[in-house]
Amino acid sequence: MKIPILDLKAQLQAYRSDALAAMTRVVDHQQFIMGDEVKRFESHLAQYAEVSRCLGVSSGTDALLAALMGLDIGAGDHVLTTPFSFFATAGVIARLGARPVFVDIDPQTYNLNSSLIQSAMSDEIRAVIPVHLYGQMADISDFADSVGRPPIIEDAAQALGARLDGKMTGHYGDCACVSFFPSKNLGGFGDGGGLLVQNQEFAEKLSILRLHGAKPKYHHRIVGGNFRLDALQAAILGVKLPYLESWADARRQNAHWYNEAFRDVGLVSRGLLATPFELPNATHVYNQYVLRVTQRDELRSFLGDRGVGTMVYYPKPLHIQPCFEQLGYGPGDFPHAERAANEVLAIPVYPELTRDQQQYVVDSIAAFYGVG
Repeated sequence: MKIPILDLKAQLQAYRSDALAAMTRVVDHQQFIMGDEVKRFESHLAQYAEVSRCLGVSSGTDALLAALMGLDIGAGDHVLTTPFSFFATAGVIARLGARPVFVDIDPQTYNLNSSLIQSAMSDEIRAVIPVHLYGQMADISDFADSVGRPPIIEDAAQALGARLDGKMTGHYGDCACVSFFPSKNLGGFGDGGGLLVQNQEFAEKLSILRLHGAKPKYHHRIVGGNFRLDALQAAILGVKLPYLESWADARRQNAHWYNEAFRDVGLVSRGLLATPFELPNATHVYNQYVLRVTQRDELRSFLGDRGVGTMVYYPKPLHIQPCFEQLGYGPGDFPHAERAANEVLAIPVYPELTRDQQQYVVDSIAAFYGVG
């Protein structure tokens, strides 16, 4: 049996005809940059996320970059974030000449350790970027409510639709940055991203920044960038958005089935793997279903030989990436992040996964460990 880590073709059948009609509509009206397609999608996503405004941008990375620019982050500023994330989280900080300041993760959720955020605060910290990794929101509610905190930019690239205490991304920070990369729960047919914002003044500044800082056209009060979401992507995302909740429900059902199956076969009790931890006050959307396993690389090779797709998110923490050597961090500084990088393994969890496929994945992992 061959089971990819993600099967976008299996998902396509549900919305294929509507997506083709939306693309044809854009081809016919020939308005490819901004326009009604983008405005319509932004309105629908803002309504879904229960925020005042959504701004479509060119990628999740550019959403983060624009958010930092909107806060006037620049040379000499410090921005606190996690060492265990996709590169863009820290990369956008460095691109603006600011300094990423890392604190370790919670070993259960892989998100920023909330107590360490508070203890790392200083007058130099101009912003905090918590990452809602794998589809579960970081537990930042207490910090978000703290008096005198710096601005919070939620990196929600993997967590659109996730909730903490019943509230979605975009309700705990000054804005939330989402990604529409094809592998995301709401993915386009190429790159795309969005900013979810509550404060109208900040939203207006971000809307200007994404158009080279121009308002009106050709009049630039600030320096921005070319951060626009294409109309074709907006049209496709608008078709897919109504499916987002049902897809997330299916992912959760698959995740919970895995949890029981791994326990039943004895892999958990023997300490050979740990299933994902869900915060009791959170709703996980499982952009990835990530195990913590022993003999990770050997297991991954074994599963590959049996046709099971896997991925490692992420094999090398940011603080020991060569490009950040000048920050002065080294191995051992963030032990939970480093241990996670050596032990995490994502297995298929996409909505269309069948129980037979899931059973094959479980049986294959059990076979590797000689269990069952």
